[in-house]
Formats: sequence, structure tokens, C-alpha cells
Amino acid sequence: MLLLPEPDLPCGADLLAEGRALARDWTLGPSAFLRHVGAASEYDFKLAQMARGRVMQHAQIGFRDPGKSRRAYAEIWEACAAQGVTVDRYGLCLDWSMALPRARRARAVRGTGMILPGIEDFTRLTEAAPVAAHFGDFVLGFPAAVENTQAALAAGSTAIGNLGQYFTFRIPGHDDDIEATAQTVRALGLIAAQPVPILVQSNLDDGFAAQFTDLASCLGMVLLERHIVTGLIGPPVGHCYGHHFSDPLSRLAFQRALAQVGAAPGTMIYGNTTAYRGSPAANFASLANYLLVDAAGQVGLPTGHAINAVPVTENERIPEIDEVVEAQLFAGRMAELAPGWLTLIDPAPVDAMAARIVAGGQAFADATLAGLAQFGVDTACPFQLLLSLRRMGARRLESLYGAGALDPEAPGGRLPLAPATILSELAEMADHALKGQPAGPALRGLRVMVATSDVHEHGKMLVEEILRRLGVTVLDGGVSTDPAVLAERVRRDRPDAVAISTYNGIALRYFHALRAAGVDCPVLIGGRLNQIPEGSNSSLPVDVGDDLAQAGALVCRAATDLAPALRGLAPD
Repeated sequence: MLLLPEPDLPCGADLLAEGRALARDWTLGPSAFLRHVGAASEYDFKLAQMARGRVMQHAQIGFRDPGKSRRAYAEIWEACAAQGVTVDRYGLCLDWSMALPRARRARAVRGTGMILPGIEDFTRLTEAAPVAAHFGDFVLGFPAAVENTQAALAAGSTAIGNLGQYFTFRIPGHDDDIEATAQTVRALGLIAAQPVPILVQSNLDDGFAAQFTDLASCLGMVLLERHIVTGLIGPPVGHCYGHHFSDPLSRLAFQRALAQVGAAPGTMIYGNTTAYRGSPAANFASLANYLLVDAAGQVGLPTGHAINAVPVTENERIPEIDEVVEAQLFAGRMAELAPGWLTLIDPAPVDAMAARIVAGGQAFADATLAGLAQFGVDTACPFQLLLSLRRMGARRLESLYGAGALDPEAPGGRLPLAPATILSELAEMADHALKGQPAGPALRGLRVMVATSDVHEHGKMLVEEILRRLGVTVLDGGVSTDPAVLAERVRRDRPDAVAISTYNGIALRYFHALRAAGVDCPVLIGGRLNQIPEGSNSSLPVDVGDDLAQAGALVCRAATDLAPALRGLAPD
């Protein structure tokens, strides 16, 4: 098997040299944060806060309207500071169309995130309040990696990502992996040439960690990314995790494992958003559950990760400014209370799991590098390493090089040393979705193709689990699949129905595109059923579930709707 069959691939060393040469004209600019804290970079600031034993805080901002984002930037910091709580850093959610160069952006499908047309728009944002700007989405890993990195640096940002997205995210209609890799390596060269350390941010949950079944494999990706970014290129890499770490033991053990391999300072620990399944009041329990663990971990063994309080309304809609403030004040109080819990935590099971994760992670990283070399990959070339890892994919990497014993019955083909909690979460959610549903063979024989309109695969995994339990034959329609590609797969495999999991901002547009591409079988669609109306000046999307139903889609607003909808398709 050839991972890199193309005869004239770019040379990693040449790409890095091109990126470094750009530093003659593109260097780190000033920012309100760097002036306020008196530090040369957030990397240096984090090291100082770790030495003090202080727990830092992170908030996510990304309203579609840049003006509202700037207002949020200032108001959140000011409101929290007035209550004695410091928000240290913001993660800035750019729209996925920002992944494309400005000259091609107008033709891209827009989502619900923030669009910053020019460098001055980046700068206006970072000057709005003394908070570290973390440009974490759709910068590195995409065709616009160089120009977005230039803009982020000019705006004074010293944490730029998201390298994790490079491995799994695809922009609809734009999937040239060679271009994305080349631009990313050039951007990393530019970052490496800066006079101060710039954190290359990587969200593991946006990358392969979301698809691995073993937390040891997740740590192995940390080691592989450090080998590429720091070992081969130079700048530090700061990892983020947390979306899918729902079990307190594994969440704390993974933080300890990161500390043991020297993966510090990290960027932040993301909120366990998959635990938000109920009303805001119920979600506060989940918020407290993960924040306490994260804060206690930073007090006990600092790794520089800021804790992230996700507003309890996020599973329903994009949170408003006052809800972000409320969550940050909650986090500040949790950080004050966390030290009192340390004496109640038994370190033995945490340390035992961390040891398994570290040993397995190192074995995975070593085996992966050796295996890629056997495939003819130059493991000293960052371009070849990145591209080959992306093309191998998470499941194949874990199946070939995972540290657990081989077991064809296990979900990943191996028995995990430290099982990823997403597996138990999916089982629990499937149990809930099918609770009270009538049993019987009525759906056996149905063939359903499952796909996602974007890169968020967990909705697809849940749908597939429910379908399998119902006896339905599952056909793979892919992740982040363009409507035209999905239509071709439908024509090829002729399923009885198509099930689409969608996340944010394109539900109605995607359904219409499927119909226009010739998909005439029943289409079930669920997830985040919203979209920003064409021509709207609002930064918020609106629900389009009723519009989808009127257009002919079978709308599944919750996982519990899936089985009844399918029964309506089953022959009598």
C-alpha cells in the first residue's frame, strides 16, 4: 500500500524555509493582553501562573457579528473582573469558510461562526480587552493557514491552532490534502521563526482522539504531534482535550499523564459538552462535575491548562454574553473550592490509569513512526508525516499500532488499556433513545446510509449504534460528506433511506442540495437543525426544523425520534 503515491510531493524542509522567510515581514504585533500582563507571550505567562499555582480560565467567543464579538470580548472580561474573577484567555470561533483564502472565500458555504475579512479585524478583536487571543479554529490545517497565521500574529496572538482539525476536518467542496498540508507546514515555519515562543494549539477531541477507543492512543497522538511540531520544527505545542472525557477518573488520569510526559503548558481543558443533555438546571450538575476535577488537577499538578466553563445552554443554542459571564463566575468559585477536595481524592487509581496511558501512548507513538517508515514515509519530514497520518486515519492507526491486545470483537480491534469514555457514553445514549420502544423484527431488512454534513462524527456514531440495535443494516455515507458525493454513494448502494447528522448552520441548505443532487429516497435529519437566514444581519441562527419537514425531510429532533421515523418506512 502506498500512502504517498504522488511523484512530486513538496519537500518539508523547503516549505519550512519558505515559511521562515515570511518572518522578515510578518512578526508578532502588540496586544492588549501582552501589555496588561507584561509578558512576551502567553507561553511565558502560563509558566509564571503555573509557578504561582493559579488556576487560569478560558471562555469561547464566536458570534457571527464581529461587532458583537468585540463587545463580548470587553464585556465578559469587565463583568468578571468586577466580581474578582479573571478570564485569562478567549478561544475565538472562526467560521469554517475562514479556512479558505480570501480570494476563494466568497464561494464557500458559510456556517455560523465569526468571519474576519482583514488583518485589521483580527487586531480590533484582540485590542478589545486584555485577554489572550487563542485563534483555535480553521487557521492551521487548511488552505488559508499562512494568511490566517499572518493575521493572528499581527494581532498579537501567541496561541494559534487548531492542528487537531488538520487530521479530521474537511471543508465542503475543498478537500485537497496536499495543499492543506503544504500551507500548514509553511505556517508552522513562520511560527517557528518568531522571536518569542508561539503555542501551536491542538485540540485532541477535534482530531483523532474523538475516534480512538483507547486513551493511550490519544496520548500517543500528543507525542506524535510534539515530535512533528517541536522536535522537527521548533515551536512548543499546547494540547487541549475534554469534550468527550466524561468520566472524572479518566479525565484526571489523562491530565496526570500529560504532566508525566512533559506536555505543558497546555492551552485549556475543554468542557465536557457531551454531558449537556438536559435543561440548563440539569446541565449545571455536569458543569460542576467536570470543573471540580479540572480545577483540582491544576491545583495538585499544574499543566497550565485553563479551565473552561461552557454555558449550560450550549446544547440548545449559541449562548449569549451574560450566560458566558455566569459560567465564568461559576468557574471562578469552583477554582476557589477545589483545594479542599484534594485530600478526598485517592491518588492510587488515578496514578495507575495514568501509568497505563503513558506506557501505552509511548508504545503507540513508537510503533506508528516505525510503521510509517516501513510504508516508505520519511519520518524526519514534517510534510510527509502529517500527510501520511491524515491519510491513514484514526481507526486504521489504532488497529495497526495501538498498545492494547488484538481482539477482533473489540470496537477498535484491540482491547483498550484505558477505554475512551465516548464508548460508554454512546451506549448510554442509545439505551436512553430506545427506552420504551417496542421490540421486534419490524426493521430488519432496512438498509440505511448514515452520514454527517460536517466533521462532528459523534452524532453519526450514535445513529449507527441505535440502528444496529434495531437490526437495521448500516451503510457508511461518510463524515463531512458533500451532498454530491453522498448522492453518488446513494446511487451506488441504493439504501432504503439516508440518515443525516448535522451540527450547526447548514441543515436546510444541505437537505435541498441532496434533493438537487438526485437523492429521492427518504432522508432523516437530526442534530442542530438551524441556519442563519440568507441576508440576515443577525449573528444567531434560527431553527429550521419546520422548514425541513415542509420540504419533505423526516425530522428527528432527538435520538428518541429515530426508531419511530424508521418504523414509518418499514413495510407492513
